[in-house]
Amino acid sequence: MKQFIHTYDNIITIEKLLKAWQGFLRDKKDRVDVNLFQARLMDNIFDLFNDLKNKTYKHGDYVAFNISDPKPRQIHKAKVRDRLLHHLIYQELYEYFDRRFIADSYSCRVNKGTHRAINRFRQMALKVSKNNTRTCWILKCDIKKFFASIDHTILRYIVAEQIKDENINWLISQVIDSFQTPSPIYAMADMCKGLPLGNLTSQILVNIYMNEFDHFVKRGLKVKYYIRYADDFVILSEDGNYLEKILPEINNFLEKKLKLQLHPDKVFIKTLASGVDFLG
Repeated sequence: MKQFIHTYDNIITIEKLLKAWQGFLRDKKDRVDVNLFQARLMDNIFDLFNDLKNKTYKHGDYVAFNISDPKPRQIHKAKVRDRLLHHLIYQELYEYFDRRFIADSYSCRVNKGTHRAINRFRQMALKVSKNNTRTCWILKCDIKKFFASIDHTILRYIVAEQIKDENINWLISQVIDSFQTPSPIYAMADMCKGLPLGNLTSQILVNIYMNEFDHFVKRGLKVKYYIRYADDFVILSEDGNYLEKILPEINNFLEKKLKLQLHPDKVFIKTLASGVDFLG
């Protein structure tokens, strides 16, 4: 596949910052912080541009708040200046990395989403069950504390394997390292983990991270019927013993390669006829 050809100077331009601002501004025109930024838009754009060009840019702090969607989640909101940069990075990275994602990865991608994932699940279930005439077995898994467990070092390495421009990697690292899951264990071990729910960049970064696992499942394990949506994934098979056999390999890859753990209470192997809870 083609390498990422853009350079830092190609990406960091006034024109692209303005384009990113237009994307960021959608549905946010009534926000106080957004209006304050827009009141001095060109001054703010040039200030950010100069900090990026001179590599003096530092990501600001986050404001945390809780939502229910439907389960409680803590969202971390960056300042407008930083969120504008997130949009710039997202618009420059998305197309390149999206071409490298497998077809059956459905989270935070254009023309994907939960409804398409469920429709795809139905299609696979019909194929495996031979139109509901055979038993269809399903391995359903969930990753424990997914966003909070993303390892910064591993993520930076995965990105750098695709992007060779050191300045772009520096910029992405500024975003990755702008947040860390609060944990005395990680601090003592000098381990940086976690991406904030709420960052646009987090959406593409977790897909880049989990793309390693997707290709392991498809190419390493040669699984035919596999769907992933964020940290939820399913594998369908007409052989329940096969699913039991590959589960330790899945667990081993996640723990050793990505430092992720399956949620012990959310892993099961059952038949389609017994009912499956997938994406609500």
